[in-house]
Amino acid sequence: MHLDMARILAIDYGKKRTGLAVTDPLQIISNGLTTVSTASLESFLVDYLGHEEVERIVVGKPTQNSGEDSENMKRVAPFVKRLQELFPNTPVELYDERFTSVLAHQAMIDGGLKKKARQNKALVDEISACIILQSYMESCRIKKNQ
Repeated sequence: MHLDMARILAIDYGKKRTGLAVTDPLQIISNGLTTVSTASLESFLVDYLGHEEVERIVVGKPTQNSGEDSENMKRVAPFVKRLQELFPNTPVELYDERFTSVLAHQAMIDGGLKKKARQNKALVDEISACIILQSYMESCRIKKNQ
């Protein structure tokens, strides 16, 4: 039996750099894809979605610990609108990213990465996107089983 499924792409949008993560086509595993400069993000996405089937795009929603939108939401909101214009047939969802950079740093420590590697902001962004994607997938599984 062949299931034709598409990837889910997660975006950890930043002022200078943006981390990207993607699932396998069966949506079982999430992997860091890359980190791109935010200035070239749009052309990267057009190219990527041009040759990969993406079912939906999940964008990290910058939220303060209180649950309020954080300052970065002012940048994320227009970006999400632009994604919806560029890819009208691909749903774009915001997903709370409150603790992803903390979790990314912890994951790097747990993974035994040396301090120099943990200071690699591009790597942190990519791992953050991966954590957004894994949390999103987990929340979908939980909803499905309720």
